[in-house]
Amino acid sequence: MADKTLPEAAQLSWLEDAIPVATRFDDPYFSLKGGLEETRHVFIAGNDLPARLRPGFQIAELGFGTGLNLLTLLLAARGGPEIRFTTFEAFPMAPQDMARALQHFPEADAVSAPLIAAIAAGETRFSLGNIAVEILHGDVRETLPAWAGKADAWFLDGFSPAKNPEMWGEDLMAEVGLHTAPGGSFATYTAAGHVRRALAGAGFAVRRQPGFAGKRHMSAGRMEA
Repeated sequence: MADKTLPEAAQLSWLEDAIPVATRFDDPYFSLKGGLEETRHVFIAGNDLPARLRPGFQIAELGFGTGLNLLTLLLAARGGPEIRFTTFEAFPMAPQDMARALQHFPEADAVSAPLIAAIAAGETRFSLGNIAVEILHGDVRETLPAWAGKADAWFLDGFSPAKNPEMWGEDLMAEVGLHTAPGGSFATYTAAGHVRRALAGAGFAVRRQPGFAGKRHMSAGRMEA
């Protein structure tokens, strides 16, 4: 399904000719020390995946960016059950920029062609291997409340809370909680106190864990009964 109302594409600069930086937020899209391994550490391991996957398992993401998290999930979930992935993105990256960024990660780049083709065609619902993908464009403060789904696992991957505070506010974290299935989980690279408090207020049992590549902490948690 093609999206006929795409918002303005993300405006970028490039660090070392390889790492995209969002000029709106002055923040890189992935770790300078290894974005693919950071995704595996934070979002895959932080949600205890792929061990928890089952048919119909729903993953949701705040911040689609380069699509690296989705491709890392695809690599981890190949050969497993059919699952769903819904991602919320306000400023979609142009397909040529996405392809340029993903070249930095040979494993992800090797499986990226169907994703790039879908993005180039304006598709917002498509399949990648065993993953049914849905991309919801627009302000997440509007699109998430309107979403009918409930996630079994969340990838909370907005830009830094200091630079993109609207992505981490109490009201939005409360919506994350409302759109989480019983026993559902979240993981995020940030350990900012106000984010952890907002997620705890949304019903999650929040814990700090060792971060990636020398980063002291990240956050993860499960929805309390």
